Amino acid sequence: MKDDNFLRENNARHMWHPMGHPGAAMEHPPTVIMGAQGSTITDLDGATVVDAVGGLWCVNLGYSNDKVKEAVAKQLYDLPYYSAFAGTTNPAAIEASYLVREFFAEDGIERVFFTSGGSDSVDTCLRLARQYHRLRGEPNRTKFMSLKKGYHGTHFGGASVNGNNRFRINYEPLLAGCFHLTAPYTYRNPYDETDPARLAQLIAQAAEDEIQFQGPGSIAAFIMEPILGAGGVLVPHETFMPLMRDICDRHGILMIADEVICGFGRTGDWSGSRHWGVKPDLMSAAKGITSGYFPVGAALISGKVAEVFEKSDEAGAIYHGYTYSAHPVGAAAVIACLEETLRLDTKTNAAARGTQLYEGCLKLAEKYDVIGDVRGGHGLMTGLEVVSDPAAKTPMGNDAMQRLHKATYEAGTMVRVGGNNIMMSPPLVITEAEVDSILDALDAGFAAI
Repeated sequence: MKDDNFLRENNARHMWHPMGHPGAAMEHPPTVIMGAQGSTITDLDGATVVDAVGGLWCVNLGYSNDKVKEAVAKQLYDLPYYSAFAGTTNPAAIEASYLVREFFAEDGIERVFFTSGGSDSVDTCLRLARQYHRLRGEPNRTKFMSLKKGYHGTHFGGASVNGNNRFRINYEPLLAGCFHLTAPYTYRNPYDETDPARLAQLIAQAAEDEIQFQGPGSIAAFIMEPILGAGGVLVPHETFMPLMRDICDRHGILMIADEVICGFGRTGDWSGSRHWGVKPDLMSAAKGITSGYFPVGAALISGKVAEVFEKSDEAGAIYHGYTYSAHPVGAAAVIACLEETLRLDTKTNAAARGTQLYEGCLKLAEKYDVIGDVRGGHGLMTGLEVVSDPAAKTPMGNDAMQRLHKATYEAGTMVRVGGNNIMMSPPLVITEAEVDSILDALDAGFAAI
């Protein structure tokens, strides 16, 4: 590896970074992460901090799980790659598909289609939804319904159902036939409704109206995150997803649960959908499937959907896939990761430490009135909305948010800033003491601004 001076001189000079302005990265080069251990990361200057971001909602097992690392290394020597397109497969992919299906059996999942990540998984679910309706003799079901503030990746399909215009405006026109409902967001919504149960009913009523306007026979699927992550950790009322499940069933619309963030224990259960007692027709998954150690995702298919494909004629062939679908090294990472996830029972620690983090943030909100809203309470997903005027709920400006981020980092914790939100999703193996460190760093960060 090149020396430190080389890294500093070439940082952001040749590579454009995702989710940021290339000019800004050149002017303010990003932090260079040199190493990681457990739930901490170490930068080029030698500073070691708690990673409250968990890489990017994904390093569920922390950075030190040797079982996963060893499985990846062994598979590289045994079979570093082979295609899983029709006609060939590999042992790791066979075992991984079995384990993933078992993992989500309680959610009604019967089949697995491997991808290279979350965006791939969402696009696969959207494609399968359209094809499902064609196979059933309803080819006009092509439209998609989703939530504002929802995040579903950055491919054209995912960006089209995304509910944040930041990911849409520069790339429009996107996929036609996508429409968005109000998010279950009690702090800000067009109804000025602060009762989450009432808000859930209002959104469900709006969904019914929109379906009638679009034409029930034109809609392929409704997609939502069980807990909206990148939109600011928006936790719907417990009745919301069941209400939407009922609406979908009555109108012949498939429900897609985007579990890319929520799956594999992040919410304190193995899927986010289980919190609300809902079994979706399709699920998109990634991130925690390998703890971020290898890029793998999956589209998960219910028995209801699988039966239609498997009993169809040639029209049921899936002419869709990725070079790295069911990659043997990725599949080996999946096997080891799921075994470790179950052995460590990470969902139980996520629930306990998530409650600790959420309650600690509520106490910070009592101390700092610029914390307008605290969201979470289900596993290790916590969001803080920061405002400059609490009465008017005026979003805190970008400069202040960047100062807050910097001060929190200097106090020992990496957090993620999105607009005027701070979002936290630390490793699911994080300790009680490390959560206390996150809270102390946030305290210092807010004190600094």
